[in-house]
Amino acid sequence: MQFIRALIIHLVVFVLAGAMVWAGSDGGQLLNSDISSIAVANTLSIFASCALIAFVVQWLVLIPAHLLKTEHFYDLTGGATYIAVIIFAYLQSEQTDVRSLILTAVVAIWATRLASFLFLRVRKQGSDSRFDQIKHNFWRFSIAWTVQGLWVLITAGAAIAAITSSHKTDFGWIGGVGLILWLMGFLIEAVADNQKRKFKQQQDTKTQFIQSGLWARSRHPNYFGEILLWIGVAIIAYPALYQWQHLTLISPLFVVILLTKISGISLQEEQADQRWSDNADYQNYKNKTPVLIPKLFG
Repeated sequence: MQFIRALIIHLVVFVLAGAMVWAGSDGGQLLNSDISSIAVANTLSIFASCALIAFVVQWLVLIPAHLLKTEHFYDLTGGATYIAVIIFAYLQSEQTDVRSLILTAVVAIWATRLASFLFLRVRKQGSDSRFDQIKHNFWRFSIAWTVQGLWVLITAGAAIAAITSSHKTDFGWIGGVGLILWLMGFLIEAVADNQKRKFKQQQDTKTQFIQSGLWARSRHPNYFGEILLWIGVAIIAYPALYQWQHLTLISPLFVVILLTKISGISLQEEQADQRWSDNADYQNYKNKTPVLIPKLFG
């Protein structure tokens, strides 16, 4: 049953990835055949090549991770994959501009910070509870790694499509607005993560919960920052997208769904409710503090 379930999920992932590649490749540049002797190099888009990299990297790391029964390199691999595909896209594009350079920089900067933060956190904690059960079963474990490949592809899809697009335009005021939103989101996420890290160093998290700093204005300010910065990336990318490439703008919507309904807020809220169900202070904090969008006053 585990194998059948994994097979079905993998097929769904590949269908979604295929749709993303089809859309992202529309009007996009082709892979430079000089780097490969493969006959199809002249017809393979750079976007499709990035998709292959996103999945192959996951599967290569999956093998030693399964043998060692460890999730320690999961987040680090995810971040490294973002960096690999975005830099590959930029280097392979024969038509590059300011927009392409900025998109490459913002995705790489975000990926480096978040991946290193998560890697150090899991090393200190010793484990990640999300993997306690699945890392002992290869097929269940493989789902997490394959889905991470899809996460990279969809989330960075708009940026990759814009970088590899043959439709180049001036950066303009739209790009400026997107960059400002990215900077705001990046700072909010980084500050929130740092505040929680310091809180865990100073307090017993079994009896205390963070409700200071940005966490006094939102129960999940780090996720708000994450969503905001990817909206910024989509806005930066938008003017360079061509026809079906506009479908890659699903990127921020995918991030919203992922963080609010699948692995982020819903999971953490459930854990918090179980831990603090009888804690009056937490119930008061929950009632007066927005779950995601920070309150400006009060």
